[in-house]
Amino acid sequence: MDIILLERIEKLGTIGDVVSVKDGYARNFLLPAKKALRANDSNRKVFEANRERLEKENAERRVVAEQAGSSVAGAEVVLIRSSSNSGQLYGSVSVRDIVDALVAQGHDVNKSQVILERPIKTIGVFEVKVALHPEVQVTVKANVARSDDEAELQAKGVDVMARAFEDDRAEGDGFTEAVDRSVEPGEIPADMLENPVEEDDAAEAKPAREGPSAKEKKAARAEARGETVGEAAEPAEEESED
Repeated sequence: MDIILLERIEKLGTIGDVVSVKDGYARNFLLPAKKALRANDSNRKVFEANRERLEKENAERRVVAEQAGSSVAGAEVVLIRSSSNSGQLYGSVSVRDIVDALVAQGHDVNKSQVILERPIKTIGVFEVKVALHPEVQVTVKANVARSDDEAELQAKGVDVMARAFEDDRAEGDGFTEAVDRSVEPGEIPADMLENPVEEDDAAEAKPAREGPSAKEKKAARAEARGETVGEAAEPAEEESED
């Protein structure tokens, strides 16, 4: 649908411009809000007859908006909300919340003037646009925090969620275990055993051998014959040579 703009519309044009928009946008918003007229011959004549008056009224509204904007520009509203440990809000901050906070500070704004590009669902400081006039926009800040103390820190530029993460990590890193350099990898230090075994006790705890070894038996037989172990071995060697 072709329309004649009666005021400046962002991304469309300014007063008197003839532009084409979707039918739904025109019927549901621009025409009911008296921001535009259908672009037909009759309306063109009406507009041209009133152009000077419309432009004068627009200029007056712009001056008023600029004056109001000088006080609201840069305003910061604090909104205390509950959130998870990760900073995710239990819900979200709405346009109405921001408007109510600005009005409580004495600013004359309404819901249609606050432009929230995306829902606020986390802790932090967010910039929000306020369109006081089609040609006058200012920016305010929404300081969303879990407490007044956190809001004060955020106002100073502190990232409270990052600080909380660092504090938690520091607490985790604070637990360190002493390392015994004398212990081989995989062994348990003696002072960590419930019933540590002393060296003498460990020696006594070694199992006794069941009997003499074969070498000891051979030595005993040789001693009984009055021979040394070496001499007892010689006959066996000679026999093997024969």
